[in-house]
Amino acid sequence: MPAAQIAQNLAFINWTLLTGLALGTYAAVILLRRRSSATRGYLGFATACAVAFGLLAWLSDGALPATLGTSPVALDPSWDAPRRAALLAFCILAGLALVARRIDPRVARPMELLAVVCGLLTLIAGAFAWGGGSLGSLGLLVELAALTAATGGVFAAMILGHWYLVTPKLPEAPLILLSRALLAVVGLQLVLFVAWVATGAGPADGAPFSALTGQWALFVWLRLIVGLVFPLIVAWAALKTARTRSMESATGLLYINVGTIAAGTILAAGLYFGAGLLV
Repeated sequence: MPAAQIAQNLAFINWTLLTGLALGTYAAVILLRRRSSATRGYLGFATACAVAFGLLAWLSDGALPATLGTSPVALDPSWDAPRRAALLAFCILAGLALVARRIDPRVARPMELLAVVCGLLTLIAGAFAWGGGSLGSLGLLVELAALTAATGGVFAAMILGHWYLVTPKLPEAPLILLSRALLAVVGLQLVLFVAWVATGAGPADGAPFSALTGQWALFVWLRLIVGLVFPLIVAWAALKTARTRSMESATGLLYINVGTIAAGTILAAGLYFGAGLLV
């Protein structure tokens, strides 16, 4: 049964969600630090959350099973050690950079850059470990990067929305920037969904559009409607309300999107590791 097959791979789904929260939140912090006037308190708190998620992801990585049961996804264990090392290095560097920021920002900047590089290497190692080949690994890397940007980005945006409730004079530019980026990422995910389904991408190697009618169709449609179309509409509404400085409304909308985008990430990871479908 599809549901049972997805449940068998919960460890990989958990890794995808936690890693996405860690790396995506940190990417949002770096974006806001360089392109907006977000407060130091918010940036520090969001960085601490990213490090905490990263450590949880690293712990979960060490408990990943050696096989995926009946899934068509092939595992390459030679990439396990590099992936775990890159993820741990990300956590250490991001944590050290957070401390260094309070002493000398010039020392923190190269650490932050290296942390971003280590985060990217984590995704690359994961793509090569589970992609099943050069072309498959490239597709999985794009998918993991998009899931990371959406999952971590919406979490960072929701936390930022809360900051306006205690910092009324904070300009709306940071939230507008993050909301615009989130809208673009979810829109890109929707385009990728159409491309993946139209080409039958993934280790399952199905016929074009077969994912919409096969035994996994329910979960594929849920991924499309709950994890992509609805979050795209809500992200657009959050951007509009942020522009009018209705920060309570924008925060509420982002709260909704945290749940829907996280659900979409879980569905996408479950369909890949359980059925070999890129969606």
